[in-house]
Amino acid sequence: MPDTFKALIADIESDELKIAITDRTLEDLPNGNTLIEVKYSSLNYKDGMALDGNKGKVLRKFPISPGIDLAGIVKTSSDNSFNTGDEVIVTGWGLGETHSGGYSQMARVNSEWMVSKPSSLSLKHSMSIGTAGLTAMLCVMALENSGVANSNGEILVTGAAGGVGNISIMILSKLGYSVTAMTGRTELEPYLKNIGATKIIHRNEILELTRPLNSIKWAGAIDTTGGSILSNLISAIDHEGAVAACGNAAGIKLSTTVLPFLLRGVNLIGINSVYCPIERRITAWNRLGDLINPAEFEEITQEINLHDINKAAKEILAGEIRGRTVVNIANM
Repeated sequence: MPDTFKALIADIESDELKIAITDRTLEDLPNGNTLIEVKYSSLNYKDGMALDGNKGKVLRKFPISPGIDLAGIVKTSSDNSFNTGDEVIVTGWGLGETHSGGYSQMARVNSEWMVSKPSSLSLKHSMSIGTAGLTAMLCVMALENSGVANSNGEILVTGAAGGVGNISIMILSKLGYSVTAMTGRTELEPYLKNIGATKIIHRNEILELTRPLNSIKWAGAIDTTGGSILSNLISAIDHEGAVAACGNAAGIKLSTTVLPFLLRGVNLIGINSVYCPIERRITAWNRLGDLINPAEFEEITQEINLHDINKAAKEILAGEIRGRTVVNIANM
């Protein structure tokens, strides 16, 4: 095992946040019962915020390696459930926020955070999924558990060009749902239809739904945006339909009325993938591995390394990235 390794480190120097690739040793890593050689991480919106200097909101402990996802190989563990050489995935649990995360060639974590990588996935493709794909699968599972079947009508997916949106469309399509994809980037219509959307709408169509109760348009929805988009789409969900809400890129405020809930029995379900119980994570990861094959993941994935991360972070915050960005950590 090498004496040093490379890591992207965020630290405070003279009251300023500095983020740079540096040499680290194992002694620099936080506490945990498992040491992982990280092969891949991913770029999520939250990572973009962290790299943009969002200290105190995403980054809450220093020094720290950002990166809320990682996939790698167990080097040592005191947990007998895992062996040296096991390929594992870690997402959430404060990784890259309060605990050094995936933008490091070595990581030390608690074994109860880890999921064994499904055999149907490579380490790279597990990070094509990452937090975004896990969140998408949890959203679909929430709709299923609420009784929203593929025979009930169309499912709306907002923020369709992003990671959660892309993978939600792919999952729903595989499960036989008809998917309406909402995006502000209508030039992506061919791409979104290629990954499974049956209809594309511009976000303005939802922003125009300003009545307390609108005509029924969708049996359910996966909303990645929050704000006015979530507030408005609730008013057009069918009787006993459901909305899985998992993002707030368009705002944190929810302005609606009780009418959709009282007159149509609409369910609004919050999705928190950060602290999702391990049993549900395992189910979600296995289903993802079964539903989507490696070639399909390649269609929605671009690969970068840590030297490219700042540019990519700016692009994800500006809404300029399509699909998923995998970060090759081993190749530096």
